[in-house]
Amino acid sequence: VQLQASGGGFVQAGGSLRLSCAASGRTFRNYVVGWFRQAPGEEREFIAAINWNSRTTYYADSVKGRFTISRDDAKNTVYLQMNGLKPEDTAVYYCAADQHLITSSIRTPNQYDYWGQGTQVTVSS
Repeated sequence: VQLQASGGGFVQAGGSLRLSCAASGRTFRNYVVGWFRQAPGEEREFIAAINWNSRTTYYADSVKGRFTISRDDAKNTVYLQMNGLKPEDTAVYYCAADQHLITSSIRTPNQYDYWGQGTQVTVSS
């Protein structure tokens, strides 16, 4: 599956952005789709994930209550709605997908086989 991430941009603190991760080549059926981010000099960090079949969602504590991950069947797309953005949310955001993840692996970047290109999110104070 090929992933296309989009929706990043520049926003002031407290603002909102919605990131999209569209699949091509095949559907997201049977996949877990995750969002990660990486700031300069930092390791790639888990943000959120969704099990496409069960719709079960997972969030990092740092974004719980501010970010929402969702899916659109018709568009074969996963969204990350980001509200209440903070300067510390500034990073390159990546979407990833994998068919064979167990729950304990969902937050681990190297467990995902497929990655989209990053999209930059910059939050000014």
